[in-house]
Amino acid sequence: MPHHRPLSRLGPAFIVAVGLVVLALAGCGEKKKERPQTQVAARVNGHALTLPQINHVLEQQQNLRPDQVDAAGRRVLERLIDQRLLVEQAERAELDRDPRVRERVDAAAREIVARAYAERIGEQAVPPTADEVAEYYRSHPERFEQRRIYTIQELAIEARPEQLGALREQLQASKSIGEFIEHLKADGYRFAGTQAVRAAEQLSPQALQTLSRLQDGQAALTTTGGGAVVTVLAGSRSEPLTLEQAKGAIEQQLLAERRRQLVEAELASLRKAARIEYGGRFAQAGEALPSDAGAASAAGISGD
Repeated sequence: MPHHRPLSRLGPAFIVAVGLVVLALAGCGEKKKERPQTQVAARVNGHALTLPQINHVLEQQQNLRPDQVDAAGRRVLERLIDQRLLVEQAERAELDRDPRVRERVDAAAREIVARAYAERIGEQAVPPTADEVAEYYRSHPERFEQRRIYTIQELAIEARPEQLGALREQLQASKSIGEFIEHLKADGYRFAGTQAVRAAEQLSPQALQTLSRLQDGQAALTTTGGGAVVTVLAGSRSEPLTLEQAKGAIEQQLLAERRRQLVEAELASLRKAARIEYGGRFAQAGEALPSDAGAASAAGISGD
């Protein structure tokens, strides 16, 4: 019996090659047409790499200044050359016929097509009016007029449900976060710490609500599936935004929310009209799922 390595253990070069097989297979069966010479940036063993391919990658790079485009384009081209060489080797090794690879190719194709349809639905969203932007600004003072920049420390703690009460009590009794950490070490808890600086608009409503109640140096504990997270407000400073400064961000946020609502409504309609039959171990679980299951992530389904 042949031995197969798990996909998760294969190297990054293999994963890159697999990803590009999607593009290679997409062109199978089509008659190749010679592209205009001005569109060809390089050829690899006779295969053309084009300016549109380079531009597509560059479009994904945010905050790219005009003076950086040429150098970035050259780096992208070199990456495309490396990728094309890997694709050729993958095809010679017949990796495109491997059932595991085929499933990943199919999953990637489904993801792209589903996302494209969701984006088309979202394009029907109507941009917010100036009055709607102003109302949103007034109704969220913690994000704008009273906006703060937070320096946050977080401790992710592994704990059983019956340990959470004692952890909360110990946090309240500790005079400092250092004392609380020593308690965690003494009792053998496993934990990991991180630190970050976040503006109010970068935080979820729940996280912002928690931080807005804390004074500098104070901490709060929230439960998670695997234990608890202790959030420490190491420091904060006031940096309010005027309506004019916040206008662009508010418009984008409101428009994104409207697009999401349109996609969810479309999914709800499609689910209602579709005949969906759950089987096997999902038969009973499917009956218990909420009617809008998966709607929020419709355009971002992943099989990994």
